[in-house]
Amino acid sequence: MINGKDLKVQDIGKESGKQLTKIDSLKPLPKPYDQPGMEPPLTDPKPEWSEKYCTSLDGYVALDTFEKPKTKEEEDELVRKFLSGLEKMLSAETNKGILQPLMLTLDYCGKCNTCSDACHIFEATNGHELYRPSYRAEILRRIIKKYFTKSGKLLGPLVGADIDLNWETVARLGELAYRCNLCRRCAQTCPLGLDNGMIAREIRKIFSQEMGIAPKPLHENGTVKQLATGSSTGMNKAAFMDIMEFHADDIEEMVGVRYDVPIDKEGADILLIHNAGEFMAWPQNPIAFTIIFEEAGLNWTLSSDFIGYDSVNYGLFYDDGQARKIALRQQEVAKKLGVKKIVIAECGHAHKASAVYADRLTSAEQKIPVESYLPLLRDIVLSGKLDLDPMRNNFPVTLHDPCNIVRQMGIVKPQREILKAICPQFREMTPHGVNNYCCGGGSGFAIMNALNFGEFRNKVSTRKKFEQILNAFQDTIDDPSIPKYVCAPCSNCKGAIRDILEFYEATEKYNIHYDGLVELVVNAMRKFDRPFLEFLRNEE
Repeated sequence: MINGKDLKVQDIGKESGKQLTKIDSLKPLPKPYDQPGMEPPLTDPKPEWSEKYCTSLDGYVALDTFEKPKTKEEEDELVRKFLSGLEKMLSAETNKGILQPLMLTLDYCGKCNTCSDACHIFEATNGHELYRPSYRAEILRRIIKKYFTKSGKLLGPLVGADIDLNWETVARLGELAYRCNLCRRCAQTCPLGLDNGMIAREIRKIFSQEMGIAPKPLHENGTVKQLATGSSTGMNKAAFMDIMEFHADDIEEMVGVRYDVPIDKEGADILLIHNAGEFMAWPQNPIAFTIIFEEAGLNWTLSSDFIGYDSVNYGLFYDDGQARKIALRQQEVAKKLGVKKIVIAECGHAHKASAVYADRLTSAEQKIPVESYLPLLRDIVLSGKLDLDPMRNNFPVTLHDPCNIVRQMGIVKPQREILKAICPQFREMTPHGVNNYCCGGGSGFAIMNALNFGEFRNKVSTRKKFEQILNAFQDTIDDPSIPKYVCAPCSNCKGAIRDILEFYEATEKYNIHYDGLVELVVNAMRKFDRPFLEFLRNEE
C-alpha cells in the first residue's frame, strides 16, 4: 500500500485488486477536540465490501451501484464504455458549452498547486496526494493523450501517455471523482482560472450518462424518484397535500397565530419552491417562510403540481440529462400558474440548478425569472415590517456560506445584513464569504451514507467545516450553558452539519445547534410570546 506522500499519478493504473493507498493521518481539530479519544478512529472496509465493490482506491465506496466485473468480457466492456464516454466528453457536438473551459483546464495547468492549498479535503488529510485537485485532472489528461492523440499512441510514456487503462483504473477514477465536493474553491483561487472541480464532474457524467453508474442516493433514491413521484423524498402530490393540510395547524401550535398557506394560486407574484426535504426533516423552515411572507404581505404561492413542490435537482452533480428534465419541469410549473417569478428557498444547489443552469436551457423570452430568497428577505427585514427584537437572538451565532449561493452566484451581503440586524453576537467564520469552505456535504455527499462513505464525509470532507465552527465559538466553547447557533441557509448543508454535530456529540456536550436563517428572523419577532427555535423552547 502506497502512503500519501509517495503516491504517483501512474499508480492509479496498477491493476492489483489491492487497496492502492489509505488516509495516513488527519489534521488535528481545535479544542476541545484536540485531546485523545475525542473522535472515533478511521476504519478499514469490510472484507465482503472489497469482494463486491471497488475498494482499491482508498478503501471507501461512493459508487454503491457499481459491482466488480465478473469476467474478462465484462472488464473489456467497462473500458470500452468509458472510452466511448470520454470521446463524447471531448466532442463539441455532445459537450457544447463545457468543452472549451474543460480543455483549457486540461491544457494549461501550470502545476503550481495553488488549488491544493484551497482544497479542504487535501488539507484535512494533511496533504495526501490522492486528494490533490490536480491529481485526478492529471490522470484524465494522460489517458486522453494516450488514447486520443497521435503522439500518445505512437510515443506513449515518452510524452506522458503512461497510464494503463484497465477496468480497475476506470473504477478507481470513478471513485476519485466522488472525493471532491465540487465546491470550486480551487477554481476561484487558480491564477489561470482553471477548474479542477469541473474535471471531477465530467468524470461523473461519463459514469452516469455512458456507463449507467452513479451513487444510488443521488440517482435511484433522488432523481429517478423525483421524476416518478414529483419529489426526491418520494412525497407525491397526495402526500404533499396531506402535509400542507396540517401545516396551518402546526404554525398555530408553534406561534399561537394561524396562517393559511396559499397553494396553486394563479397569477401570484412569487412561486416559492422549497427543498422537499425541509417538509420532512425541518418543517420549521417552510413554516418560518410562511410566517414571514404572510406578515410582509407578499402575493405568493406554493405549487402542488408535479415537481413544483421540490426544488432539488441532484442531476446538477452527476448527469446533464437528468438535471435538464427537472429544471425544465420546474419552469413548466411556473408558467402554468402564471407567476411573475420563482423564488428558491433555502437550498444551495437548487439556486444554481434553477437560476444558473436553467438559463442555458431556455431562451430569455420563454424563461420565468428565478431569484434567491436572500435579497427579498433582506429587504423585508430591513423594512421594519416584522417588528424584530434582536435581543431574542442574544446568543453566539456564526454563518456558514453555502458554496452554490455564495461562491458560485456571488450572493454574499444580504444574509450578513440580516444577521447583523437581528443577532447581537454574530461572528464570522474564518475565512468567510466567497472564501468560506464547503460544509463537506456538497455535490451529493450529504445524502450518501451507503457502506462506509458516511465515515469519509464525517471524518474528512466535513473536517474543515467543523474546525471553522469550533473556532468561531472558542470564546464560549468551554461553557455548555451558553447555546451556540450555526446558521446554515441550505438544506444539504444543514444535513452535513447535523451529521457532524451528531458524530462529534457537539450539541450534547457543548450546546452547539444548527438551523437556517429564516428561523432566526421569526425567533426575533415581537409578535410571538414563545421562542420559535426549538432549543430555546426546551429551556423554558
